[in-house]
Amino acid sequence: MEELKEWNVVSLLKKTAEYFIAKNVDEPRISSELLLGHVLSLGRLQLYLNHDRVLSQDELDRFRTLCRQRLGGRPVQYITGEQYFYGLSFMVDERVLIPRPETELLVEHALASLGMTARGGQARANVLDIGTGSGCIAVTIAKLCPSLKVTAVDCSLAALAVARENAARHGVESQVTFIQADMFDEEFAARVPESAYDLIVSNPPYIPRTEWEGLQREVREYEPEIALTTQEGFECYKAITELAPSLLGPGGKLCLELHADGATAVSELIALHGFTGITLSKDYSGLERIISGNLP
Repeated sequence: MEELKEWNVVSLLKKTAEYFIAKNVDEPRISSELLLGHVLSLGRLQLYLNHDRVLSQDELDRFRTLCRQRLGGRPVQYITGEQYFYGLSFMVDERVLIPRPETELLVEHALASLGMTARGGQARANVLDIGTGSGCIAVTIAKLCPSLKVTAVDCSLAALAVARENAARHGVESQVTFIQADMFDEEFAARVPESAYDLIVSNPPYIPRTEWEGLQREVREYEPEIALTTQEGFECYKAITELAPSLLGPGGKLCLELHADGATAVSELIALHGFTGITLSKDYSGLERIISGNLP
C-alpha cells in the first residue's frame, strides 16, 4: 500500500479493495470496509458518510496490521472478533464456527414450528440446541422470544465459553442453560435437565471428511474442523434422531440444518424414528437446507 500521502476513508477503501483483488482475497470490498470500520468504530454506511475523514498514523498502522492478517487468509470475522447473525452482533474467534446466513433460516423455521415469528411470541416452551457453538441459535431465539427457556449443549468447553459470552452480551443468561455433553456419549440424555422438550434444534457437523480439502482455505486453516465434519457426514443426524424421541415431549418438534445433499437420507432417517409431517425448505441458493418433523 502506498506510503506517500495522507489517506482519507474513501481513497483508502478504494486502494485496499484493488490490492485485495490483485491478491485474490475473497470479498475484497466488503473485507476492506469491515476492517476499516473495525479500526474506526464505524459501520459500513458510516464509513461513506465520513468518506473524507483523514486517518491518523496510528489508525493507518492498525488497519495495515489487520489487512496483513486478511492477506494471510484469516477470515474477517475472526480478525474483528464479530459476526452479525439475525441482526445481532456475536463474538466469534477460532474456537467456534462463523455463523452463516443459511442458519438464520433454521432459526426462522424453529420459531415457526413453535407458532412464533421473528417478532417473538408469548408461548412458553423448552428448547434444546445441540451443538450450540457460538450460541448464535440459542441466544437469538432467546432474545427474540423471552418466554422461551433454552438448553444449549456442546462437546467443546472452549465453544461454550464463547456462547456464554454471547448470552451475556445480549442479556439472556437467565434464559439459556449451557451444558457440556457429547451427543455420541451414552450419558448424553442424562446430562440435559429436561426430558420433555418442545423443540430440538441443531446445525450439526455434516461435511464428510473427504470434502475437507476441497473447502476454502479460510475454512480449512481457521475454522474448527470438529464443528464442520464427521467421517461420513451423516453420524450427527443419526445420533440426534436416536436421542430425540426420549428427549421430546408429545407433539415435540425436530428442526435440523442439512448438508446440501442430505435431504433424502435425513428425511428417511427421521421418519424411521417416528417423526411425521416432515417438511423441507430451500436456502438462498435453492438447495434443500432445513428439515423439520413432529413427534406424535
